[in-house]
Amino acid sequence: MKITIDYGQTGLTIQVPDRNLSQILGLRPAPPTSDPDDAVRRALAAPIGAHPLADLARGRRSASILICDITRPVPNQLLLQPALSILENAGIAPKNIRILIATGLHRASTAAEINAMLGEYIAVRYRIESHDARDAGAHRQIGVIGGAPILIDRRYLDADLKITTGLIEPHLMAGFSGGRKVICPGIAAVETIRHFHSVSILQSPLATAGQIGGNPVHDFSLQAARMAGCDFILNAALDDQRRITGIFVGDILQAWEKGVEHVRSIAAAPITTPADIVITSAAGYPLDGTFYQAVKGLVGAMPAVRTGGTIIMAASMQEGIGSSEFQSLLERYSTIQDLERDLEQPGFFCIDQWQAQELALASRRAHITVYSDSLPPEQLSRALVTPARSPEHAIAEALERYGPDASITVIPRGPYVLPYVLPVVEAPIY
Repeated sequence: MKITIDYGQTGLTIQVPDRNLSQILGLRPAPPTSDPDDAVRRALAAPIGAHPLADLARGRRSASILICDITRPVPNQLLLQPALSILENAGIAPKNIRILIATGLHRASTAAEINAMLGEYIAVRYRIESHDARDAGAHRQIGVIGGAPILIDRRYLDADLKITTGLIEPHLMAGFSGGRKVICPGIAAVETIRHFHSVSILQSPLATAGQIGGNPVHDFSLQAARMAGCDFILNAALDDQRRITGIFVGDILQAWEKGVEHVRSIAAAPITTPADIVITSAAGYPLDGTFYQAVKGLVGAMPAVRTGGTIIMAASMQEGIGSSEFQSLLERYSTIQDLERDLEQPGFFCIDQWQAQELALASRRAHITVYSDSLPPEQLSRALVTPARSPEHAIAEALERYGPDASITVIPRGPYVLPYVLPVVEAPIY
């Protein structure tokens, strides 16, 4: 059977043996919003758990709006255009409105990316700046969480009106993205991000996709965001064609939780038995631009594969492995076990090590094979995964490993789907 999975900007069609195909896990159908512009305007006027944005903006002199970088397909123009009009009508001059790109520890956005994310009109009319987590002087400490200093970008803290935007989708560590996460780690300093992504937090079994209650990553992020303050959020949810299925605006927790409830109902994908082989993606462009981001596809597939099985992931990775720190960290080791041993040493720290921790977690669960037409096999090998000549070749090798009757599950949208194993219901004894 031919199955097309998300890959780059074009998709990738893979031939999967019919006899082995167990199931295809995808998003549940959700009706896209018929008039997204009207939906945003109505949401702004009747937000969840907050006063309308027009009321909040009245009397304010300046505003800071956080947006994600190019790695997230947030419909920024749709969300921002009516919101910006409201701010200006309330008396906040364009020169006093700053749009701050919450890069976390990602690189700064290019001019081309800013135009793509915001459109030329917004990019020219307002101040657009990227957060820089490594610039110590650009942050101010606002508190402490569990011994960790909470340092947040001054440009956001100093604004009279604080607004955040984002996309609500499953997140491999924080349960779901959006809401509080654009503040921490989005505009946090490296010292804060170091603690936020520490081994002690990420080793919790509750620090996983789809999990909110008891998740220490979510708790840390929400507490930091509340310290920083947020007057209003504008979050969206998308379907498998990236059409808007929901707009959630208002209070940073109440509106976000409504969005999480909506996304969970779409993304949850039940399975009865984990498969021998899982074929997955990293959700295509822009998320599969680097191996660093593509690790999310591997982690997202873990519940669907049996222990000792194989995950085959296809990701474009046109920008390479990721940051120089992440690439250097992976290339320092010959095995994933050696890497994991050092990651668990007290005091060990390297920027972006948290994604290496997640890679190690997936590798503990299953054999990892990766296909990319952008990266040579030797580079993938240095990233501590097995390179594949093609997805079909990887499938053939896995079938040799597990036998001709091995089961295969396919997850075309990768980490946007939340696989979970249904509980075993035993037959009653009479």
